[in-house]
Amino acid sequence: MSQVPQRRPLPRICIALGLPDIPRLIEQATREAEAGENFLEFRLDYLPDPVRGVEAMAKFLKDYPTCSVLATCRRHQNHGKFNGSIDEQLRILLLAIDQGARAVDVEIETAEIVPDRCAELRARAHLIISWHHFETTPPLDPVIRRMRKVPADIYKVVSTSRKPTDTGRILTAARQSPKIPLVTLAMGECGFPSRVLSTALGSIFSYAAPAHVQGTAPGQVNARQMRTLYRIDKFTKAAKIFGVVADPVRHSISPQVHNRAFQSRRMDAVYVPLLVNQNQLRDFFQFAEELPLSGFSVTIPHKRRILRYLDHVDPLARRIGAVNTVVRKAGRWRGYNTDADAVSGPLAKLIKLPKATALILGNGGAARGAACALVDAGAKVFISGRNADRVRALARAVGAEAVSHEVAVASHYDILINATPVGMWPHQDECPLEGQLPADIVFDMVYNPLETLLIKNAKEQGKKVIPGVKMFIEQAVKQFELWTGESAPRSAMETAAMDALQIRHFEQKL
Repeated sequence: MSQVPQRRPLPRICIALGLPDIPRLIEQATREAEAGENFLEFRLDYLPDPVRGVEAMAKFLKDYPTCSVLATCRRHQNHGKFNGSIDEQLRILLLAIDQGARAVDVEIETAEIVPDRCAELRARAHLIISWHHFETTPPLDPVIRRMRKVPADIYKVVSTSRKPTDTGRILTAARQSPKIPLVTLAMGECGFPSRVLSTALGSIFSYAAPAHVQGTAPGQVNARQMRTLYRIDKFTKAAKIFGVVADPVRHSISPQVHNRAFQSRRMDAVYVPLLVNQNQLRDFFQFAEELPLSGFSVTIPHKRRILRYLDHVDPLARRIGAVNTVVRKAGRWRGYNTDADAVSGPLAKLIKLPKATALILGNGGAARGAACALVDAGAKVFISGRNADRVRALARAVGAEAVSHEVAVASHYDILINATPVGMWPHQDECPLEGQLPADIVFDMVYNPLETLLIKNAKEQGKKVIPGVKMFIEQAVKQFELWTGESAPRSAMETAAMDALQIRHFEQKL
């Protein structure tokens, strides 16, 4: 086998540019280069004439000579868009190398047919042999053995994640094979953590979507988020990994808040969204053990069901019957509920809770946590909701009193707490109570939008208000302290939450 020349390493993030015409491709490539990105994949197969795409790439590289271009021309038989022959495909890639491409990607289905032609490409540029599975994640060892039969500089293994352990197997592939140069990724929202974590665990580089343009694969996010939110260039293979377990999870602002907190405290840690479907908790814990996770947040729909998978549950969380925070300590999973303190803490700054009266709207886990917190603080608690049977059962369980809607609105309380999702985006025009509000202090647990209709009405009526973001910050602060044993950077977390919610509000208006 001929000696392959030594080449400088490729950068850690590759921007995948799959656009259907040359002007848009070059416009986006220029935008990324101007933003400081220096590793771009030109998906030539997306263009009607890939040869013209190569010519445009050459002009781009004259303007931005410090950029590295990865040229790909995947055939439609292998989930690409190029309809030509293998010979035509390889001629286009060879032309791309002639015009300055530092690397080329050849799918394994082509490479194993023409290994000698691939060797010609490899003599002049980084050769990446790629394998994709767009349905699931099969056993990976046979895949890697198959790929290594064709000599290459990098082997790219991309599957689709349907459950947490699919993502886990993709992530461990590079870690378990440190002598094999791998790029490993799991597509889909469930596989998103692989895009953030893979390079720290041994993957040569990761892929990101261009800014303001849809990516070439499900689950891609743009490079700015990869660098600033998840700090892919900063955390190491020794980093502690945290996340939020939810379904859906995309709406969560927890990654923005906790990653900002880790950054503020200069911690080698990262926090990622973890999509876990309702029936996948057992599979998730297998993934969490193998990764391993150091702790995680828990939200809808898992707060109650997760108790059965924990080694230890804090007494308050046990009494509430819900866990929102899990810590891994000495190899054991410990569950806590930080929501309760996040209710009583902000209220205690406005009113003496012993002997205060409080009306709670709702009968789910959030209402239960709020009721336990206030009863423990000495308040007299009343609960109202649409399901009278569930309201009565909750009231009996926590030492509160159940009241009908008619009685609730005809009475007066010191505190009103909305523990329902009424008023949450996209139903922000809804309000759990109409007319004059029956309390002096109004606390809405909903934090998206920042100012709910309930909070807006309360302000107009001269009430003291506690918006949902206050509770969110309080519970997040307690989570950070449980995970790290250090005081939380509250101010940085508040700023991150407000920034994230304002961005979310802007996006929702578009």
